[in-house]
Amino acid sequence: MYEPSRLIDSFYIKGFKNFDGASALKKLKVGKKLDLIPEPDNPYDPCAMRVERKGVKLGYIPKEKNYMMSLMSFYGHADVFECRILQVDRKADPWNQVRIGIFINDARKRDVSCA
Repeated sequence: MYEPSRLIDSFYIKGFKNFDGASALKKLKVGKKLDLIPEPDNPYDPCAMRVERKGVKLGYIPKEKNYMMSLMSFYGHADVFECRILQVDRKADPWNQVRIGIFINDARKRDVSCA
């Protein structure tokens, strides 16, 4: 059965307090899509996946969660994943202000004949 997407993982953006997250916090809304950018030349983690919103660097996917997304991206399947904001808490500690979800997109054709 076709599903537009399914949540496969969720977590807080790593390093949010260290990058431009604070300057973008007021514009971040639940449900908004975020961009995932692979950073294979990252000196700390060759599987690093940067999280951005409209070109603003918010942080990273946590290291313990990024391997599969990095691998799929390397082999040309980055469009399989979608990243969306699940929670914004402006009063929380900076490392817990923005929770994101990773969704897997359903590439199967939607069967409209049964609808």
